[in-house]
Order: sequence, then C-alpha cells, then structure tokens
Amino acid sequence: MTFFLQFSLSFFSSAAFGIIANIPRRALLTSGFTGAIGWMIYFYLDQIFHSIASANFVAAFMIGCLSIFFSKKQKMPMIIFYIPGLIPLVPGGPSYEAVRAFALGDPNIGFQKLMVVSTTAISIVGGLLVTSFVEQLINKWLLSKKNK
Repeated sequence: MTFFLQFSLSFFSSAAFGIIANIPRRALLTSGFTGAIGWMIYFYLDQIFHSIASANFVAAFMIGCLSIFFSKKQKMPMIIFYIPGLIPLVPGGPSYEAVRAFALGDPNIGFQKLMVVSTTAISIVGGLLVTSFVEQLINKWLLSKKNK
C-alpha cells in the first residue's frame, strides 16, 4: 500500500506541476512518471541508508537520466521532464520549519532545518551536474564512433 500511495502521489504532484508550468500535453505522463521514479528512488534509499544527501543525489541523477531518455525519445527539451520530475524532491517542509523556527526565536532549530534544506539543494544540483557531465561524455563517445 505504501508503494502505491507514494508512487501515485509523486506522479500526480509532478504531473500537476507540469500542468501549472504549461508543458506540452504529450509530456505530462512521462513527466509524472519521471517524478514518481525519482521519488521512489529517494524514498527507498532514505529508508535504507538514512542519508538525505545521497538519496537526493541518486534520485536527481536518475531523474536527469530519465529526462535525457524521454527528451530524445519524444524530441523535446530535457528541461520539460527534469523540472516537474524534481518537484517531489524539493524540501518545502524543512524550508517552512526553518523560517518558522527563526520567526519564533529558536535559531538552533532554524539552523538545523536550514542545513537540511541546503544539503538537499546541493545534492539535487550535484545530481544534475553529474547527469550533464555523463551525457556530454556519452555524446562525445558516440560522435567519435560515428566519425571512425
């Protein structure tokens, strides 16, 4: 039951953001699927390893790989799949808790939550960077094989 609930809610949140961002209709299902797969990877890696940073990094990397795959398959820009796919990973709850703690005069909790937000953001950016680097390496390798 947990798998189905997690998968469906992350799918619908990614697809709903795709609607809000006005992506093409033919990309909504794959954007939702990308977000759901990324969230499931994050959810289970966080359960197993208890590490927000590594779970977000691997999930962002896989979202990037799926976005590249779907962009080539559907002949659309990668960003159409990547941004909605990241929506389930965005640390909205800890961001709110950090601001709330600072507003209520509890800077220790505020800085603790701010570190969670920073770690998550850096991990997501790192996943995107590694995805872009791997894509460039693969494209150069394919181009060199084609020219031989």
